[in-house]
Amino acid sequence: MKIVNVTATSHQVPTSLPHIDAPQRPMGVVVVRVETDAGITGFGMAPGNRLRGPIKELINTDLAEQLKDQDPLDTERLWKQLFAGFSRFGAAGLVSTSLSAVDIAMWDIKGKAFGHPVHRLLGGASDSAPAYATFGFFDYDREGLAAMAMELVGQGFDAMKMVVGSGNALDLDEDVRRIAGVREAVGPSVRLMIDANLLFDYQRALALAKRVEELNITWFEEPLVANDVNLMRDLRHATSIPIAAGQFEGTKTRHRELVQQGAVDFLHANVFYVGGYTEALKVAHLAQIYNLPYASAGGWPHHNMQLIAGIGGWGVEVHMSTWVAGETIFKDAPKPEGGKIMMPDAPGVGLTFNEDALKEYLET
Repeated sequence: MKIVNVTATSHQVPTSLPHIDAPQRPMGVVVVRVETDAGITGFGMAPGNRLRGPIKELINTDLAEQLKDQDPLDTERLWKQLFAGFSRFGAAGLVSTSLSAVDIAMWDIKGKAFGHPVHRLLGGASDSAPAYATFGFFDYDREGLAAMAMELVGQGFDAMKMVVGSGNALDLDEDVRRIAGVREAVGPSVRLMIDANLLFDYQRALALAKRVEELNITWFEEPLVANDVNLMRDLRHATSIPIAAGQFEGTKTRHRELVQQGAVDFLHANVFYVGGYTEALKVAHLAQIYNLPYASAGGWPHHNMQLIAGIGGWGVEVHMSTWVAGETIFKDAPKPEGGKIMMPDAPGVGLTFNEDALKEYLET
């Protein structure tokens, strides 16, 4: 089997948040099609709120040229070839995100060619993925936040995550009030995580951690600017709250640093940023080697759930905004029920794009 064509298109997909009337910024995505001489087409995707133009351009030019006439089943060889050609220009960001999109498409081809869902090719540990909800955005006031948390509990979620710091990075008291309000609403048994999205310096992160330790926080995610490995290790030793990081890191080597330097209790990766399934599987195995829980973060559960099911991971993130966007661009995507997502039975990734929606939201 040979690759005959690689194309990428960019789209601006509308999204929304439950019970929020204010319009949300559309979600940018780059959709990749890898066509073969066997008549099998693989589909991949990359997030594109930033850099979707350069991502599309890199895929349509350099990556497409490198992939033409190659066998898409050789995912390991092609990943190494592409990474070797572009790593000198930056191992993360634009390069790894673009590589992720084409790698996902090739795994889609592999599953279709072998007649198996991708989650089975990735290990087949389970036919479902545990799911946790990310809901705690600053669009919600404290009362709305608590009400949304209770609604999620009613939907079967027993784990959920809220954002801290984004409304006002200096308003420590408001962060504490919001976290405490959610904990009071959902009770002690629901796992509750907080996420600073790389926003805080060490002193700010430590101050918040100390204030909410008694609220039984499952993890404090990406608490520090740039995922500073040394300072995260110090923070981990200074608080009883477990530390999680890795969702925006490109390639396994940065994840190795997080683990070997003792900076994390939970290891995260996202197949859209780390280099697709080929590289994310290595990160998941790294977590297993060190007996660390592995979870997805960074949104877009539709492509991350396959790896979580495949390796028996801790959970896939159902990020509200990206989930709603996915409901628009995918046909009949599986939905979370009872705190988990059942995997599609169809060969490949198991997702079908809504071509009408892609045309409607196409950027030219």
